[in-house]
Amino acid sequence: MKTLRIAAALSLAATAAFADGHAAPMVMATDQSVANGVVSAEKIVAGENGWLVVHRTDAEMAPGLVVGHAPIRAGETADVAAILTEEVKPGEMLMLMVHSEAGGTETGIFEYTLGAKEDGPIKPDGILVMTVITAQ
Repeated sequence: MKTLRIAAALSLAATAAFADGHAAPMVMATDQSVANGVVSAEKIVAGENGWLVVHRTDAEMAPGLVVGHAPIRAGETADVAAILTEEVKPGEMLMLMVHSEAGGTETGIFEYTLGAKEDGPIKPDGILVMTVITAQ
């Protein structure tokens, strides 16, 4: 009976790992206060280790300068907080985007600058993994 329980537990763990590894990449966040100097994503799903990167944006929805970032793990992560490195005022739009850890010279060091290939955005099927929020 103990062997059966262990096998069932391993099967459930493998099923959960398979589901995590094959979930569609995404960022879930809502409009929020930035008064504390932090922007949070409620949930992120990524196929690899990387970064939650906070870009300025506007009505054109093009990613602008980076104003914050935080490391993320492959799979699903909840409540990811990125410390803002520049002032963001209420009413400004922010693009929360998943970037890769690939292409840089140092693992664990965020090396991306706008337009660079190091630690750049992931684009499954050519589409950025991101969401846009408005700072409150």
